Parts: sequence; structure tokens; C-alpha cells
Amino acid sequence: MAVADNRQRKMPLPDDRLTGRCQPLAYPEAVLLINPMDPELTGEVDDKYQYSCENKDLRVHGWISFDPPVGFWQITPSDEFRSGGPLKQNLTSHVGPTTLAMFHSGHYAGKYMTLEFQPGEPWKMVFGPVFIYFNSSTKGDDPLWLWEDAKIQMMNEVQSWPYSFPASEDFQKAEQRGNVSGRLLVQDRYISDDCIIGSGAFVGLAPPGNAGSWQTECKNYQFWTRADENGFFSINNVRTGEYNLYAWVPGFIGDYRYEAVITISSGCNVEMGNLIYEPPRDGPTLWEIGIPDRSAAEFYIPDPDPKYINRLFVNHPDKFRQYGLWDRYTDLYPDEDLVYTVGFSDYSKDWFFAQLVRKIGENTYQGTTWQIKFKLENVDQSGTYRLRVAIASATLSELQVRVNDPTTNRPLFTTGLIGRDNAIARHGIHGLYMLYSVDIPGARFVEGENTIFFKQPRCNGPFQGIMYDYIRLEGPPAFCST
Repeated sequence: MAVADNRQRKMPLPDDRLTGRCQPLAYPEAVLLINPMDPELTGEVDDKYQYSCENKDLRVHGWISFDPPVGFWQITPSDEFRSGGPLKQNLTSHVGPTTLAMFHSGHYAGKYMTLEFQPGEPWKMVFGPVFIYFNSSTKGDDPLWLWEDAKIQMMNEVQSWPYSFPASEDFQKAEQRGNVSGRLLVQDRYISDDCIIGSGAFVGLAPPGNAGSWQTECKNYQFWTRADENGFFSINNVRTGEYNLYAWVPGFIGDYRYEAVITISSGCNVEMGNLIYEPPRDGPTLWEIGIPDRSAAEFYIPDPDPKYINRLFVNHPDKFRQYGLWDRYTDLYPDEDLVYTVGFSDYSKDWFFAQLVRKIGENTYQGTTWQIKFKLENVDQSGTYRLRVAIASATLSELQVRVNDPTTNRPLFTTGLIGRDNAIARHGIHGLYMLYSVDIPGARFVEGENTIFFKQPRCNGPFQGIMYDYIRLEGPPAFCST
């Protein structure tokens, strides 16, 4: 099976998932191979969620037979009909051999991606076409080159989109579509007096809504691109209709939305000019943890329990895809929770990739409270500090924030119950992005040592928890030297 250049492996057979050949694990999709037909696979975990992929990277995947050397590939040239935007994760291929062409799912998002219709509500959408590709090589050649050929075919199909052959009038051809171009800049006066180039920004057109609403949009089309190193972008072959232009920029928190609705007509070329995104900011950065990129991948990801290994992900950049990492928090923090000291701790080593529950018995768990310790030399007692908490994923969890006193009955801030991503169980490193801003009165701080407490009290199962993307404490505006 081949999903990416660095995700290819010989897979178990369907019979390996039958009783006597495998041991069921925490949920039906995951099994431990104990007596597989290929003995080399003994002791490995098989779980289809380990091979999930973001829409933006999900262009080609499939299978190779070695005798005879034949490849079977599913190619999706466009994301326009996929729900949830470019970061939405979907299944690819798994044991069967099974290959999926995913258009819509709630995976890594939950009920927020459920299609709901009112009585009598009309709805029509074109899914596909998708391309099924077979290739072969002669005996003696390396069959793995079939993957390289499939990637070339995929690029050909992308260049051919939108296809000209569909007869349906509901599938718009190239001459019926329009284009949008422009440049995205970022304005953050606490970083630079000049506008910052939105290099690598994700820019897209999706149905009108609030900033970030594209994450859970599942009834209509979306069209996305990435800005170049100078912030210029071009979104081509957009179906006619009304859209908002949305964006987010790696390295900055929050979501951009161009306020006016953009109408796409056949053959149009809409030039947006320079667009200015002002990310949330009220004061200078006093400290920060992580990288604002909508992922928890930069944080500490532990080695898996040796009993539950997928050898593909040993020494692999996607280490987070190993099974059972949720239990490793209890192994590493059996009694006391994580404490992070600003200026001394290293988030890549000292900040666990997810705030999880602690297992204290058979099917018994307790909530956890993390601490962020930091020093303030001068405190503006009358000012307001702002804590920015960007969350990469949440599953039936709650974030309570307290300052310098963890015993107060009422937290300074709570999200309430949030998230149904289930990314922890499904080996994702993110789900739906959320951003919270917490006002902290200066009177809550003291000169010298301070502690902010992050409590996650929900603990009915092993998969409840929060993956953080980025955390920042801002001082009051008067703290800025300019």
C-alpha cells in the first residue's frame, strides 16, 4: 500500500483481522496481529486511521501487486467537492485491500460536519469525477516505480481539471468558471511597523459565513490555494456563485475573512489587490509556547508502548500516528501533572502533545491540571493582560484557566464542554481549530513568580483531552516600548 512517499508498506491480509489471528484493541478498527499469515507482521498494530491524510495532500493513493507487477490507484484531481477545507483529514487506503475516494466524513471533526437539511430544502452537489488508474511494469523492474508513475499521472489529471468530458450540465467546464487573485499581507505592529508578507498563507473561497466557518462547511464547494513567498495567490477554475474569501497564515493566530461577498461569473478574473490581515493582538508578547500552525506536531510526542508498534512509523516524522499514545501520559506522569517553566522548559521536550486524562484504574480516569510558571518583573495592576490559547483539537473536554490559585471554585475562564474531533484516538495531530482569548486583570498577577493553571476536568474515557496549537501571554498595550 502506498499513501505518500514516506508512507508505504506491505500490509496485512483481510484474514489477519479474523478471530485467532489478531487481538482487538481499544476500538474495533485497531487490532494487534498475533498470528498473521505473514509472520514478519507479528506484533504489529493494524489500524486504518494511521493512514489518514489531509485533503490538501490526498491526491493519489493505492496498491502495488508484486507478482504480477501491477498498480491500482485512486486519483482525486480537485478538492472542490470535499468538505471541510484543505486541512480536513480523511481516510485513504487500508487492509482489504481497500481504497477509498472520500468526499464527506465527520472524521477528525465530529457532529459539526453532519449534513443537515430542513424539510423541503433543495440541495445538489457534484462529487468527482475521480480517476482510477492502473499501471504495470515488466518483471525485473522495481515494482515500487509504479508509485512514481502514479504520481506523474496524478499531476497530469490535476492539470486537466476541470475535465471537459462530463456531459452533465451540473459539472461546469473551464470556460464556465472564474478566477480570483491578489496578495495577502499581515499587519502586526508589535512585530513590525511595516506589513509582513503572508508567505505560504492558505487562501480560499467558500460559502459566505463567519471567519473560519469553512472548517465545518459541508454542503457546498470550496476552492483553496497557497500564497507564494511574496504573498501572491491565484485561485483558478472556481464555480460560479457567491463566496467569501478566507485565509490563515502559518506563524500567526486567527482567521481572515474578506468582508464583502465575491460573486464569480463565467470567465471572470477578479483582482483583489492587497489584502491586509490583522491577527488578534492587544499587547506585546511576554512569552509564548509552540508555533501557531494549527498543529501540535512541534510538541513532545512520546515513543509508543513497545507492545503496540507499527514499524512504518518508527523513526518517522509522523510519530504521532503510533497507536496508544494516550496511555503514555500516565506512564510519564503517574502522580504529578506537567509543569512548564517559561525561560527554562523546551516545548519540544517538556510540553506533552496533548493534555490527556490520567488512568488510575481499570476504566477509571481523572482530570489533569497543567502549570505554566513564569516571572513578571513589573506588573500593571490596573491593566489587562490577555492570554491567547489556540487549540488544535479537542475531544469532549473543557479548559479551565486559573491564575496563581488552583483551588478557587470558579475558574477565571472556562470553555465549557468543547470538541468532538476524536483526533487523539484516531492518531491525528489536529482536528478543528479554535482560538480563545482570556482577559486577566493585572491585579491577579504578582511581581516575581506567577503560575497559570490549565485544568481539563472531563474524564469519562481515555480519549478525552486537548491538543494545543499555541499559547501566548500579552501585556497591556502600555507595556509596548513604542
